[in-house]
Amino acid sequence: MNISCRPVHHLSSLARVSRTISTAIGPVSSSRCPLSTSSSPPPPTPRTTTGLLLHARATRPAAPLLFPADRRRPSYRRRQPNNNRTMATSQAVTASAGQRLAGKTILITGASAGIGQACALEFALAQPHDLRLILAARRIDTIREIAAAITQQVGDGVKILPLQLDVSKPDEVRAFVGQLPDEFKNIDVLINNANKADNPKSGGVRGVETAGNIAEADINIMFDTNVTGLINVTQAVLPIFFARPDGGAGDIVNIGSIAGREPYAGGSIYCATKAAVRSFTDSLRRETISTKIRVMEVDPGAVETEFSVVRFRGDKAKADATYAGMEPLTPQDIAEVIVFNVTRRQNVVVADSLIFPTVQAGVGPANMYRKTA
Repeated sequence: MNISCRPVHHLSSLARVSRTISTAIGPVSSSRCPLSTSSSPPPPTPRTTTGLLLHARATRPAAPLLFPADRRRPSYRRRQPNNNRTMATSQAVTASAGQRLAGKTILITGASAGIGQACALEFALAQPHDLRLILAARRIDTIREIAAAITQQVGDGVKILPLQLDVSKPDEVRAFVGQLPDEFKNIDVLINNANKADNPKSGGVRGVETAGNIAEADINIMFDTNVTGLINVTQAVLPIFFARPDGGAGDIVNIGSIAGREPYAGGSIYCATKAAVRSFTDSLRRETISTKIRVMEVDPGAVETEFSVVRFRGDKAKADATYAGMEPLTPQDIAEVIVFNVTRRQNVVVADSLIFPTVQAGVGPANMYRKTA
């Protein structure tokens, strides 16, 4: 059948085209299914692959849209972090994505609180049958309790090694890989999350002083943890990655911050450390481009952790005022993104993730909506 695509200028021409199509393929409905011209039922569709696919498309009901209750946000009342995550409530990854974690060993620094602790649970929920977690932090008693709680929830399919490690101390970092048990030596994923803000007593962001009034000790502790510590841990793990075929393989996720993109007054040193993390991450990705090592960065916006408590030197009232009138992100929100990024297909690198709550568009009051009473 040859139908000309020339413009139709008269209704008679349009009628002739219509009769030509009807003769060739019969009457056609708006759903592209042949219509019967008699009152008798149409003959059964031949059982061909094409016929079955068309039938399935025509008869399959639309899938309902499911919105978990904790994702409905009708007001700006702050949502409390969900400390009762279970396999039934976790929706971070699909089953097929979770299978990509099977048999892997994951090292999480700063695992005693905040984003690090949330990552430990999310990874365990994503692959509860065949996974190894190394939870590293200074507070060994805390991470032991976290490890026990995860085991109680998901069972023995997740092997967990609590490891005391202060990333700001180069000697500890250099020694820790060699001290790992054989079962945990073959690290596949590194989550560089360590931040002194995870421990209010040590103080990683250390106040809101402006340049000219910043204590040298505060400068050193922020750079030693957020920059030097992150680099040292990465260098300790990279030989494991490089030893694999095809030039090397493994995943590195560095936790940055919106502060590394948009510096703000009263946070010059912290912002500088996160900008350094961003530069190191981008350089490392370029240096490993000929390998199967995936280098990723996740930059949270306003997320409620112990960060603000440390920043205001333990003043809880000032820390709470940071999130007044808005719903910030939770550590669980960031952990879900991290697990999603790591569980993509090997050839997919989610290189850069910037995560805001819905009421944030950047740094500063002009970029944050707060509901007033």
